[in-house]
Amino acid sequence: MLKRIKKAIKNPKLILLFFLNSRIFRLLPDDLYLKIKYRLTMGRKLDLNNPETFNQKLQWLKLYDRKPEYTQMVDKYEVRKYIKEIIGEEYLIPLLGVYDSFEEIDFDNLPDEFVLKPNHTSGDVFICRDKSKIDYKKLRNEVNKWLKREYFWLHREWPYKDIKPKIICEEFISDSKDIPDDYKILCFNGKAKLIEVHIDRYGDHRQDFYDLNWNKTTISQNPPKSDIVYKKPNKFDEMIKLSEILAANMVHVRIDWFIVKDKLYFGEITFYDGSGFVPFDDEKDDLLLGSWIELPKNVKENKSGVGEHFEL
Repeated sequence: MLKRIKKAIKNPKLILLFFLNSRIFRLLPDDLYLKIKYRLTMGRKLDLNNPETFNQKLQWLKLYDRKPEYTQMVDKYEVRKYIKEIIGEEYLIPLLGVYDSFEEIDFDNLPDEFVLKPNHTSGDVFICRDKSKIDYKKLRNEVNKWLKREYFWLHREWPYKDIKPKIICEEFISDSKDIPDDYKILCFNGKAKLIEVHIDRYGDHRQDFYDLNWNKTTISQNPPKSDIVYKKPNKFDEMIKLSEILAANMVHVRIDWFIVKDKLYFGEITFYDGSGFVPFDDEKDDLLLGSWIELPKNVKENKSGVGEHFEL
């Protein structure tokens, strides 16, 4: 706690961001909230009238790309039905249970290794490698915090607003003792363009970007690049093909995958990579990725001025 206080004193913007997340600021309309947060986080003005960068266009999409089906796609439980229907349930990580509360979880019937996560937030996960070492009181507190989180208000990511909170339990998948690496396919107007590879996500987290020819690019942001060049995965072509099927008719989306024991597993669907608040180390990369997003003109607005949806 003391370290966090010292950090906040050195960077007053952190204090402002903390208060921005308080309930009183929920009275702010989404566009104004995003403008304030963008200025505090990115250090520059958010231009919603003529966005050019990747991060700016993600904020625009939060406001004006509001198709009802996106809610199912970001719900980590409901998306399983979508994946089963579109590409097949063989790509789903085996489900062990879904719960409305911590008390519903029957730990006695769970294997020694499993993964718990909420369906309605991003970044929250509990990875169990040995059930005998669980601190159940600590885990209960953590799970209850997940269930109380109203994730939409943090970044105004519209699809999360109406998700009913649940806890899902999945098998722990790995071909070693390590957490499997993430392959995140960035798709633009239905076509894959870039792959994020996340290495050692819960350790010395690194992030590399590869193009469609599996050349490691110079693109970088936080977390930093690794000093290795990965071998092109055997499931690469299948991963790209399926990503483009799932990304059809979408302006921009990220489709996440794991490859374990030469089997491809779907991870999640994300519409706002880093929520549009992660600077690139080179501003030219922000502009490059932004140029790949073609924003439509025919936005239909509701009475509050926020876009409801548009058609490609």
